[in-house]
Amino acid sequence: MPERLDRFMRRAAAAYYAGREPFGAGGDFTTAPEMTQAFGECLGLWAAIAWQGMNRPERVALVELGPGRGTLMADALRAIAEMAPGFRAALRVHLVETSPRLRQAQADRLGTAVTAWHDDIGSLPQVPSIILANEFLDALPIRQFVRRGGRWMERFVAGGAFEEHPAEAAPPLPAEAEEGAVQEVNEPARAVVAALGAHVAAHGGVALFLDYGPEQGGFGDSLQAMSAQGSADPLAAPGAADITAHVDFAALAEAGRAAGATVLGPLPQGVFLARLGLFSRAAILARMDPARAAQHLAAAQRLAAPEHMGRLFKALCLCHPEVLPLPGFEEP
Repeated sequence: MPERLDRFMRRAAAAYYAGREPFGAGGDFTTAPEMTQAFGECLGLWAAIAWQGMNRPERVALVELGPGRGTLMADALRAIAEMAPGFRAALRVHLVETSPRLRQAQADRLGTAVTAWHDDIGSLPQVPSIILANEFLDALPIRQFVRRGGRWMERFVAGGAFEEHPAEAAPPLPAEAEEGAVQEVNEPARAVVAALGAHVAAHGGVALFLDYGPEQGGFGDSLQAMSAQGSADPLAAPGAADITAHVDFAALAEAGRAAGATVLGPLPQGVFLARLGLFSRAAILARMDPARAAQHLAAAQRLAAPEHMGRLFKALCLCHPEVLPLPGFEEP
């Protein structure tokens, strides 16, 4: 039975995260927190400054979407405890995670620091919040539409290959496109950003997204899969590889603004992290840990250099207008 692409991706992701260890050198891919502790430390101190801009609420939710093995949050909390003890006392950690296996890994890493786990953002507390989402949106399922004979067809998956069927209940699509053009739409990502934009607009706070994709979306097929640190066929075996697609930052910024949030960015991740002091922190770690000095410095370069992750990855922030200004998003 043909399965619409977004439904195929949702099923594949559930199977993948339930049964595999995706992170780190022995996994299928390596995320920024796994490369260097400096990444999580910088984001933790960014959150502390955001809390100060929120007039230091006595109770604030520090939320992470898709927290992996808990590495980013552990590094963030360590830096916060050392540099911003008032913020550490005020914050309560909430993790949005659906995988029981990853929840256990997070519990092992973070222990009693976690106040609650959530299956989705709908159950987050209605309080001032600082929300972090690193490489979360790219894993949400997309729909793909292909221009054929002057109309849009939708891609389905059957037997490890695409089939095209007439588009039904389609979102708004461009009226004109060349024959064979592919238009991707990530409805869950837009819904998440809209909901979190409404949340910070109503209750105060910020939501920071770090992910990869173009600043302005266009036509093209960006579906991809990773397995064993290399490329894989995204349609071959559901659950055997990590399937992702580029994030359309312009569409997400529009969704956030429509929900009432102030939107900052997107700007290149390399610019954002450099402004937060990533290179300075990496240099300090290199001095403190001479045996791994080259590793610390190389990780910072990989995260921020334009030829690596620095340009393709972007930072996008939704916030309550009273929180401004926020570090990293200063006008040059």
